[in-house]
Amino acid sequence: MKALTIKAAVLAVVILTTEAAFAATPSTIDLTNTFRGANAAVNQLQVYEVSGIVIIRGRTSDKAQAELLSEYARSLGYQRIANLVATTTHDDATLTRRAERELTVHRALDGCRFRVRSEQGVLHLAGQVRHELQKDVAMQVLRSIDGVQSIDMKLDKF
Repeated sequence: MKALTIKAAVLAVVILTTEAAFAATPSTIDLTNTFRGANAAVNQLQVYEVSGIVIIRGRTSDKAQAELLSEYARSLGYQRIANLVATTTHDDATLTRRAERELTVHRALDGCRFRVRSEQGVLHLAGQVRHELQKDVAMQVLRSIDGVQSIDMKLDKF
């Protein structure tokens, strides 16, 4: 009987704790599409409202673009705003070297010939690949590099 009472008490605690945990979980509202209307030049834009706080995330090279999103949130009536937009500077020489290094060390791209240059965070990749799938691999490799705004590829098969 004592074991049954202990099991019942443990079960009651688990049920009450689970209900409290679910009740404490705040609702999250995705506002990303709404904030795209602000026409701010911010890459990887994500905007959520959690418990009345608007959280803005993304990347831009211009601090004014990040501030534009905060002003847009205020114009929509939000008072509590967490603007976490990261401002990045474009070091094209470093970006080019990083892209060349990543393309060189990736085993799936052995035998390919690449020419890489960067302008304001836009990577321009030209050259030749042996297989069509290597174009996709090169694109994925370049997308994974921090600071790349976009990629312009002109690869031919040899």
